[in-house]
Order: sequence, then structure tokens, then C-alpha cells
Amino acid sequence: MRVAVVSDIHGNYHALEAVLAEVLAEAPDEIWCLGDVVGYGPDPNRCCAAVERHANVCLAGNHDLAVIGSLTVEDFNGDAAVAVRWTQTVLADGARRFLEPLVPAATRNGAALFHGSPIDPVWDYVLSEEGARASMEMVSAPLVMVGHSHVALSIAYDGDALSGGLAHGGEEIDLKASRWLLNPGSVGQPRGGDPRAAWLMLDLAAGWASFRRTEYPIELTQAEIRAVGLPEALAVRLERGQ
Repeated sequence: MRVAVVSDIHGNYHALEAVLAEVLAEAPDEIWCLGDVVGYGPDPNRCCAAVERHANVCLAGNHDLAVIGSLTVEDFNGDAAVAVRWTQTVLADGARRFLEPLVPAATRNGAALFHGSPIDPVWDYVLSEEGARASMEMVSAPLVMVGHSHVALSIAYDGDALSGGLAHGGEEIDLKASRWLLNPGSVGQPRGGDPRAAWLMLDLAAGWASFRRTEYPIELTQAEIRAVGLPEALAVRLERGQ
């Protein structure tokens, strides 16, 4: 079973299009999306349509839930709140129908999938050793997948010690060597200093994972952000990968 894992697309269709081109060329058996298809970016409807068409499972992220009204905008600050309100005004009926039944956690082929973490599938960020340990101790799955932070991670846990940390494009890991917590990073708004779209390829039968990075035309997404009147900071951060 070969699986491509994407997360945190955030309405950035140009990034998603570029990633899907590479994903589909590898012909995985399944595609998993860990949530936040919308929010921040200028093209929520095309992103929803593409994920609905290609993903075998898609989780709900906190931005997805806010846009459909399951969370309140007051739960968000600054530019995130502005983007939620704008997305609500342009969300098409088909995109809403796609987002409404989604939930923030699932199990697939023995892997535990969360938008946030096992501690709080909607809001919790796994960004510390304590958070990673707590997450791994809450579930028994050999592979735990999380999104939300936009930071690619590969963390091994043997029941006692943790190892690993930030994951870079081209890094491959042996899934047979330990239990793992993996974050594929973000397709549409990557952080950590690398502006390329991030995603992950798994081979569950062979027992390996490969972190990938994909170039996309950042300037086109930036132009669309500015054209629809979203905050300038959301355009600027894309070229910085922050």
C-alpha cells in the first residue's frame, strides 16, 4: 500500500496543483489529506474540488470547521480571522457540502490520523518533545500522522526515548525501526524556511516514508491573494516559507 499524504492546503490551488501532478505521477494506492483545505488562501473552491476528487480520506482542520460555522471566528486572531470571514463569503455550495461531514481524526490502514494531535484533534500543535511523547502515549498505532503546525516532522518513539525532529525534503525513514509520529508539512503555507510545497509518500508494505518538496509558482498565488483583498502578510510569508 503506497500512500501520498498532504495537509494544510489553505486555499493555495497553485501549490496543490503542482503537488498533485507529482503525486499522481507516482500512482499511489491512496491519498490522505490531514485537513485545512481552506483558510488563508485565495482559491478555496478549486482546492475543495480537487481534494474531493482525489483524496480517499480527508480530515477537517480548524480553518475548515470555522469556515462552515462549526467553530466561531472569535477563536481566530488577526489575519486568520480575516481570511475565515472572506472565505465564508466566497465558499461555493459544493465546497460547503464537501467540508461539512469531515471530522478531525480517523484511522486508515492501521495509521492514526489527526489534524492537530491525539490530545486535541482540532487545536493541538505537536511542536515539542513533551507534545510528541504525550501524543504517542495516547494511541497505540505504529504510525501517527498529524498536521496543523505546517512544519514537517519525523519523530521516532520506542516506548521510552524520542528521536528525530524537523524533516527536510528528500529525507527517508525506516518505518519498521520504531513507532513514528510524522507531519508531512504544509502544501499551501509551508513553514520552517523552505517555501516549497511539502508532502509525504508512504510505502506501508515496504515500511518506508519519503518527505517531498515541490516547486510551484508562488507569485501567482501572491497575485491572487492581493487581487481578492486578503492581508498582504499572507502573500509575503509564502516566499519566505514562514
